Amino acid sequence: MSVEVSELERSGRFYDSVVGALGWRRHVESDDQIGWGIVRPVFFASTRHAPSSGSGHICFASPGISGVKGAWEGGVENGGKDDGPPGQRPEYGATYYSAYLLDPDGNRIEIAVGAH
Repeated sequence: MSVEVSELERSGRFYDSVVGALGWRRHVESDDQIGWGIVRPVFFASTRHAPSSGSGHICFASPGISGVKGAWEGGVENGGKDDGPPGQRPEYGATYYSAYLLDPDGNRIEIAVGAH
């Protein structure tokens, strides 16, 4: 999974804070891409192509509510915009808890725990 970004350093800080709260770390870093994951990189931010002007939606699974809150707070503090604060989403199931952000390029980021 990947997103094209306009400024790798800025997006790197944003995604470090979001996926870092979920236990992920950087595994790959070069002049034009960063890759994160737990054991190996599974998500990449890249400047190889023009950004998609905020048309994406990415959902990261969290192991718990504290991860959702930490990822959302970290994202807002590092260049993201609130697009739905942490909370229950009963329309997606009784145990679904999530938060939404817009990354620095306008892609919608969801952090969720529970069955969809």
